Amino acid sequence: MKKIHTYIFLFLSATMLGSCQRNVDALKGEFGNYPGGTISPYFSIFDIRSLYKNQEVKLNKESMLGSEKIAAMVVSDHSGKNLPAGLLVVQDARRLSQLRGISIDLGTDAASFVPGDSVVINVDGGVLNRVNGILQITGLTKDRVTKISSGNPIPLNRVRASDILSNPDKYESVFSVIVKGGFVPLPSENEVLKGDKTLNDGFGNITLHTEDGASFANNQLYGLANYYGILFNKQISADLLEPVFRVRKEDDIVLLSSTVTVMPVIIAGFMSDLKGGDGNYEYVQLLATKDIDFKTTPYSVVVTNNANASTPTGFPTNGWAAGDKRTYKFNLTSGFAAKGSFFYVGGTGKMINGSSSTSMSDLNWVRSFDYVNINGDGFGAKTSGLFANSGNASGVAVFSGTTLNGNTVPVDVIFVGNSGSIYTAGPPAKGYRITNTDWYDTRNPITLEDQPFFNMGSNSISLKYTTPSDAGFYNILGGVYNTTLGRWTTARSQINLILDKTSPVDTIQGSLATKLVQ
Repeated sequence: MKKIHTYIFLFLSATMLGSCQRNVDALKGEFGNYPGGTISPYFSIFDIRSLYKNQEVKLNKESMLGSEKIAAMVVSDHSGKNLPAGLLVVQDARRLSQLRGISIDLGTDAASFVPGDSVVINVDGGVLNRVNGILQITGLTKDRVTKISSGNPIPLNRVRASDILSNPDKYESVFSVIVKGGFVPLPSENEVLKGDKTLNDGFGNITLHTEDGASFANNQLYGLANYYGILFNKQISADLLEPVFRVRKEDDIVLLSSTVTVMPVIIAGFMSDLKGGDGNYEYVQLLATKDIDFKTTPYSVVVTNNANASTPTGFPTNGWAAGDKRTYKFNLTSGFAAKGSFFYVGGTGKMINGSSSTSMSDLNWVRSFDYVNINGDGFGAKTSGLFANSGNASGVAVFSGTTLNGNTVPVDVIFVGNSGSIYTAGPPAKGYRITNTDWYDTRNPITLEDQPFFNMGSNSISLKYTTPSDAGFYNILGGVYNTTLGRWTTARSQINLILDKTSPVDTIQGSLATKLVQ
């Protein structure tokens, strides 16, 4: 019996050891980005960057687990004289499809490589360290770099300033585009690019640096533009990096608009799914960015509900003017809203969260009427609910004037969800038109192709339906709009507040609400 136990023990031990060895071999193969049992000669940039722990690392087969090379795409371009001198900047996404970049100090030879060059770099013997705030590999010469091909396309990597600020190491030495960037404060006349400027994309502020000797340093500051370039870092302390964005050359800046257009009315929030019955208690909160006398300068508000049973069915041929059970219109033709003040459009209930809740009757209701029993102003069938509470997309838009058709463009628009018969390319194209906001663009900011409808191109962003239903969720759209710049410096975000029957008005008009600055 003892012998049997001994044989069983030895058999199990051998099996476990063999399994462990196979797991180790598999781990080595995966870490080297090679699925077989042989260690790949190529190490990913993601893994190289992870080796650095605030002190220099000698790169060799031991530190790179048997690998010695990186295969990457060149993204640096020294022709505009605006990148840190001597740095070859490359990137790859070999590890878990995670795009990462690294800078390599090659001295004057760095300029002999151009964007789109596919290269293999033998980094064995190099040193990984943060120099002048930038993580880079030093100790290599040009003969370590082999160009495999040239003219390869570089994928566009749109990043938001907020993402960069939250993780500057992740985006360092990566070719990226900051979309719809504008300067804060508004540039003075004849102000030029050189030096450090504060660039805002609606999600945060980031420093744009232009060297005094850059070929475009004395170009005047642009209006709204896309900025293609590379992020580098300044090291403030061992654990603190300050991101600095640099474009490479003049045509890395693509002007979108040189005109400042201030949105006259902003959608600041809405109550679509209150506690209890919705009929005549739904409302939209709006914010005036200038003094508005609606008698002389009328506007209209349209709500769309795209339930499958809503008529007319199918894709909306007349867009926001579809009418019947698809869209419902309120005309704003009387009353006044002062700049920076909230005003309201909705049912006759005028209560914060449905029947028997806090009264809002003393607020500025520019338009309220019995939509349960009365058809809309011009179009829209009487309804027990303006908004959908789940399922297909629902939305609200504000228009200048009261005469609308399928081609009328709103001054602001927000959607909840994006499913259902919302948009078709046709021909002819049918859908709900959008305007340029913090969320939507009538031209794709990357491809510059026209995209005038919701759910077309990049216009797919939307709010989420709140759950559970019938809980009394109020949708605050908190953001910051600069009336001088004519743009959002902090894009709106969905803040869902569950109101009760006694919630005060300050809950929806207080610190979380959309703000104006100038």
